[in-house]
Amino acid sequence: MTAHVSDRFQSFAEFYPYYLQEHSNPTCRRLHYAGSSLVLLILAYSLLTQQWLWLLAVPVAGYGFAWVGHYVFEKNRPATFKYPLYSLLGDWVMLKDAFTGRIQF
Repeated sequence: MTAHVSDRFQSFAEFYPYYLQEHSNPTCRRLHYAGSSLVLLILAYSLLTQQWLWLLAVPVAGYGFAWVGHYVFEKNRPATFKYPLYSLLGDWVMLKDAFTGRIQF
């Protein structure tokens, strides 16, 4: 039986160091940043133009860049498959941490 998030991590604070370890390759992290930034641009464009069909591109942009980073550069399986909610939150916290200088961009 597969363990649940709560079986291994009791909080996002416990999960985040694991998440960063899974993103130790700089190219992988940069691809995550590119995907997350593109998601924000698509969301803004959709809201400003009310062209809602663009919202279909959000998961493609977000996950596409990230998965290339994992499979090609990091050589690991994305945390999204085991920890979808914590992983999604981790993407945004990692982007914030890069912009604030807490981790290497």
